[in-house]
Amino acid sequence: MIMTKKTFAFIMAGILILAGLTLITNQRLPRQNDDRKISIVTSFYPLYFFTSQIATGAAEIYNLTPNGVEPHDYELTPKDMAKIYDSELLIINGSGVEPWAQKTELNLKDRPNKILTVGDNLIVNGDPHIWLSPKLAQMEVQKITAALIAIDRTNTQLYQNNSQTLQKKLENLDQQYQTELSRCTKKNIITSHDAFGYLANDYHLNQISIAGLSPEVEPSAQRLAEIADYAKKNQVQYIFFESLVSPKLAQTIAREIGAKTLVLNPIEGLNDEEITSGQDYFTKMQQNLTNLKVALTCQ
Repeated sequence: MIMTKKTFAFIMAGILILAGLTLITNQRLPRQNDDRKISIVTSFYPLYFFTSQIATGAAEIYNLTPNGVEPHDYELTPKDMAKIYDSELLIINGSGVEPWAQKTELNLKDRPNKILTVGDNLIVNGDPHIWLSPKLAQMEVQKITAALIAIDRTNTQLYQNNSQTLQKKLENLDQQYQTELSRCTKKNIITSHDAFGYLANDYHLNQISIAGLSPEVEPSAQRLAEIADYAKKNQVQYIFFESLVSPKLAQTIAREIGAKTLVLNPIEGLNDEEITSGQDYFTKMQQNLTNLKVALTCQ
């Protein structure tokens, strides 16, 4: 039988339609039996760390904010956008940490399951720094785990097991903070920016911040004078600064009141040296606890 051009065209059209239906199905339904690792994009370090711990071995994870860069300052590159569009899931925090996120979400409005905003229903009063509370971090982990399972049911058990291990470590971290900070004679901490509200609330501390929720907001001269006066009256002996922003304001207040400075890290990102040396979210939280105990005169 000789195939006519019309018959050939009809067969090819059918093949293309079937291929298109297969592509749509693969894009919209959770993967069941695909050995290919899923592709996940995270906005900045804490979400990258949590996701990496949960999805070890089952996903390729790309972190948008480069090492050593403050996430509030970062703008997406064309490579970043390509990574986002090629991924199964974009994980963001919300509430201003990612200034590019609103525009990206609009660009992805035709794919509503593409973005997980872990801060939804966790963020209070616009403060995005939920990962600094081990209690809230456990809830973030639960959300990430559920999102991974939804798109990759084949690895459900792996995700659940890793998630339980990570949540247990966070629970132990919370217990350590509770125990060791309960032995302090002081409760007031002066920080570079308003990043430690959830942590302070969890462990009954009083945070006074030099800048606002964003470290880029410059405090007024009156605000600096008020903080210096507060520190003198309350015998604050340490002013906390951060690793990714300038320590000048903290150093200025410390000099004025005769105090010292210590790092209290909001863990918004690690630099190359820290990562190479094996530091991570948990080592940074341990360092924060050590410095808090020094500043608050803990037993």
